[in-house]
Formats: sequence, C-alpha cells, structure tokens
Amino acid sequence: MFSFFKKTPAPAPVEAPALLPEGWVTKPAVVPAPTVAEPAPAVAPAAVAIPSAAPAVAPVAAPAPVVQPVVVAPVRAPAAAPVPLPVVAPPPSVLEGTPRQSWLNRLRAGLRKTGSSIAQVFTGTQIDDTLYEELEEALLMADAGVRATEFLLGDLKRRVKDAKAADPQAVRGLLVDGLTELLSPLEKGLEVGRHTPTVMMVVGVNGAGKTTSIGKLTRHLAQANQRVLLAAADTFRAAAREQLGVWADRAKVEIISQEGGDPAAVSFDAVSAGRARGADVVIADTAGRLPTQLHLMEELKKIKRVITKAQDSAPHEVLLVVDGNTGQNALNQVKAFDEALGLTGLIVTKLDGTAKGGVLAAIARERPIPVYFVGVGEKLEDLETFSAREFARALLE
Repeated sequence: MFSFFKKTPAPAPVEAPALLPEGWVTKPAVVPAPTVAEPAPAVAPAAVAIPSAAPAVAPVAAPAPVVQPVVVAPVRAPAAAPVPLPVVAPPPSVLEGTPRQSWLNRLRAGLRKTGSSIAQVFTGTQIDDTLYEELEEALLMADAGVRATEFLLGDLKRRVKDAKAADPQAVRGLLVDGLTELLSPLEKGLEVGRHTPTVMMVVGVNGAGKTTSIGKLTRHLAQANQRVLLAAADTFRAAAREQLGVWADRAKVEIISQEGGDPAAVSFDAVSAGRARGADVVIADTAGRLPTQLHLMEELKKIKRVITKAQDSAPHEVLLVVDGNTGQNALNQVKAFDEALGLTGLIVTKLDGTAKGGVLAAIARERPIPVYFVGVGEKLEDLETFSAREFARALLE
C-alpha cells in the first residue's frame, strides 16, 4: 500500500513508531539520530563479531576510527544507505506498474467524460482565438466556474507566450501545468497522532457517500495498526447505523451506537470511550442534511460543541464529503458547511463517470479547503489521497 495518511505521535512519551504497511506514511515529530555506543575501555575479543578471514585486531588505547552504532546490522554487512522519510503525495513521475500508477489509470478512466470534452479543443492545428473560446466553453461545461476559468485562460495565454508554443498539444501540456498550480493549495495529507485520540467529525448531504467513505477510511487506518472507534451519530436513518456497523465488522473496530438516541450524546459517549480505551482515532458519522435545512445545521453545531466538551480542542478534523457529480452545487455545499462548522478538509466522491470534474478548480479558486481524498468507485482501493499533478494529468492528458 502506498501513502495514505501521515501519523504524528503525541508529544510525550516519545516511542518508536509502529511498523505500517510498505509505502504508508507516518510523520514522527523528529527522527532521532542513531545512538552511538561509547567505546569500552577494554573489549574482550569474543565481544565483537568479526569475520573469520579478518586479521586479529590489537587492543588500542584511543577510540577506534570506526565506531559500530548500535542500530547497524552485523559488521560483515555493508552499511545501509540512509532511507529518506516518505512524503504524503507521490512524485509526479510515477513508474508504470506501481500501485500509484494503477490508481492514476482508474482516476483517468473516471474523469474521461470531463477530460474528453476538453481534449477535443486541442485537436486542431492552430493556436488562435477560436481555440481559447472553445476551451473557455469546455471548462465552463465541466463546472470549473467563471473565476477559475478566467484564471486558467489568462494563465495559459501567458505560458504560451513565454514558451513560444506553436502546437496545440504543447498548449495542452501548459494547461496541465497551470491546473496543477491552481490545485496545489488543495493538496494536504491527513495527520493522526498529534492528539490522542484524533477526533474526526464527518458531515455531508444525503447520498454523497459519507458513510461509505468513513468505512473505507476506517479500513485504511485499521490496516495501519491504528485503533479506531466509530460513533454512529446518524440516528435518524436506521440503515446508516447498520451500514456503519458492517464496516466496523469488516475492519474489526469498535462502534458506539444508540437506536433513536441524541446524536450529540452518541458523539460525546464515543469520544469519552475513545479516551478511556486508548483509541488512536474516533470518527463520528452524522446525519446527512442540506445546508438550507437551518434547524438541522444547528444540530451539527451542537454536536461539534458537545464533542469539544468531551475533549478539549476536538474535533480536530471536520470533514465534508461531497459528490463530484453535483458540480457547482458541491461548491455551494463547501461554502455553507464551512461557514457553519469551519471545515478542515474534503472528501470528493463519485468522480467516476462525471462530466463535472472541473469543480475542484472552482473550489481551489473560491474556497481552497484541503482535499484529503478523492474517490472513483465503491472498492476500498478506489479512495485515495489527492495529488494536484495526478488530477491535472488524469483530466487533461
């Protein structure tokens, strides 16, 4: 598995991070330098493992020029090169055949409806006003929004002039660079471990894929040896509790649920239980509602206040799940929920098959809240971290 989230351990005590699946990320506060053993005044010959072919070493008064660190493998093996810490987002140049390339292929397939309409603009042979007019129309049809479209066109014209581009395909490559730059502020990794437990409150409208996204995220966290506790705070829809319970069983995590209970009370009990049981992450699922339902939005505010009473500074993440098919309506949801709750991140779902994938450009231009994850299907591996370069390539190349 590759990078999915980064884990920041609590300030004290400092312990060695748990081993995660290969390619996943933890983010220790500081990686200490290898501890070097002090040279002993006199070392018995049998205390050091030396290959049989090596000549005998006479005792020396001063420290030996090469001191064996306690973390190094036996002396017969060459010293391993330093291993750099992994990063949250993979580099743009990902090798073919890697898991990330497989994800990029699925993302490209999901965005095909959006990308094909834009790609048609670059099938001609000239760079003229007609090309820019057609590109403007294609971006607006993809729900990139007026502000983002104007920005991209102005930026593209500048890049074409600076590069002296004369081929429409070269112009498309410059548009990929411009879109990547526009989307870059949305690229941020989800951290866990800075607070114990890390409390996440997940909100969204009905049908956006909120509970499914929570289930996928829970599986990924559980597979990274994180103790997760779920709060079934969507007490209005019985199917939501059952659905979340299925995901809890699959991931083998605990769940706090009350039939017909008060959502705020369920959330409070879950956070309190998470603290008492030593959970790493507590995720509260809330009832779906439209931002125009003011009385229900007030209830979300109440849930957030009650969570803060259960643990200071919580919730540490307020995540909005939005359906990528809704286009500009998704931007309106982002604005409304952010004003009411103060969003910290987004999960954009159902990008597969949509012709409105340009909405991320609109979000980046008008309300640049980090996009932690994007989804293109129902499978566990169809929810992945957001990369601006990957998204721009999948959309336009």
